[in-house]
Amino acid sequence: MLKIFNTLTKKKEKFDFLFTEQINIYVCGVTVYDMCHIGHARTFIIFDIIVRYLKNLGYKTYYIRNITDIDDKIIYRAKKKKESISFFVKRMIKLMHEDFLCLNLLHPNKEPRVTECISDIISIIKILLKKNYAYISDNGDILFSIFRYKNYGLLSRRINNCCFYENKNINNSNSIYSKDFVLWKRNIGSNEPFWTSPWGPGRPGWHIECSAIINKFFKRKVNIHGGGVDLLFPHHENELAQLKSFKNDFFVHFWMHSGMVIIDNNKMSKSLSNTVSIRYLLNKYNPEVIRYYFLSTHYRHPLYFLEKNLYLSKNILEKIYMSLLNCITNFHVKANYEIKLRNVFINKFYDAMNDDFNTPKACLILQKLSHYVNKIKKSNIYLANVLAADLVKLGNILGLLNYNPKDFLFTNKNQSSSQINIIEILVKLRNSYRINKEWNLADIVRKKLLTLGVVVEDHVNSSTYRFIN
Repeated sequence: MLKIFNTLTKKKEKFDFLFTEQINIYVCGVTVYDMCHIGHARTFIIFDIIVRYLKNLGYKTYYIRNITDIDDKIIYRAKKKKESISFFVKRMIKLMHEDFLCLNLLHPNKEPRVTECISDIISIIKILLKKNYAYISDNGDILFSIFRYKNYGLLSRRINNCCFYENKNINNSNSIYSKDFVLWKRNIGSNEPFWTSPWGPGRPGWHIECSAIINKFFKRKVNIHGGGVDLLFPHHENELAQLKSFKNDFFVHFWMHSGMVIIDNNKMSKSLSNTVSIRYLLNKYNPEVIRYYFLSTHYRHPLYFLEKNLYLSKNILEKIYMSLLNCITNFHVKANYEIKLRNVFINKFYDAMNDDFNTPKACLILQKLSHYVNKIKKSNIYLANVLAADLVKLGNILGLLNYNPKDFLFTNKNQSSSQINIIEILVKLRNSYRINKEWNLADIVRKKLLTLGVVVEDHVNSSTYRFIN
């Protein structure tokens, strides 16, 4: 049975929902003020796999990932670029979608923009004011009073640090506290976007956005709420406080958080100018290499980014694809054919994924299965085909092994079509020499191929090749 680590309880808990239930998944999306970076890639790849895996198990999922399209950073960046805010946002969303498409991320069922949900935000703020969980400050901003919500800090384990006032004699819930946060920003600068509200023109605070979108689409429950661990506090803590204050019976079954990306022993952060964009990696590596790289570290652990490890992921994927070369992976397999042997790999893969989506272990199973396929190619090609088909199916659950092996191995290597033709002619020529047992000539061709950056791998009646990294 699937078990997932719940940030709220700090335990792995059984995911024991009926297959007839719809699984509601909400992941905090991008604030579109800059290009998406590898922290976004890591978070959205893992939740992409979670959706894929749940579907594979037989669940129907309803996945929402929002877009924050109004924010101080967006306004500042648009002005700096001398673009209108609407044009800037549209351009950044387009670039985000291009990156996500290249990474083979499933499109969510809904991708609401904050500016499409202003009326929903205003409705929740009205109720929070009425229930005295919010108040209007002296400058006209509407703030949420964390003093009023007694469990503030429970999610992030900061309850002892958050739930007190600097002046401990103050018991008035309408007293301004430094950790109270903005629900509605009343003071708007010139030429900045605003919306009308019962409290005057303004725009929403960041935290209320996700709460309003969740309420709009999910009402009273979310099965999985996810995001990067950097959102745990204050963003997710504030989200939970707002939703529970708005609807006391609102419930999130599993809070899930992906770990930090660490670069040069520092958290990756725009403030430290050490971010790496998704586009930078896409210009250098196949998207599946990037995906495999992120899956090689468990999603809850910090990922220490080293570009040399992308080369390791590339080498591993090339070996897996080499094992699939010349195999038939799309044919019908008899269900009872070598079922014990096949289940050794299949069961271990599912055991890994059922253990809080242990993708490093699942990837290791793919490697072992690939090695076995390669091992038996010469002696039992039919069984090799059967296991290769299993390998592709399991890889697809992780969003991997979607390419034709030849396309993955022999294209996008900065080789011109004429060079590829020459290489393939030489490989065929060498293979004919091998068949005729003209070993000296075959060795001369092999050495020539090495000078072209090509390694030949021999099989019983054929030879394949790959490029040296």
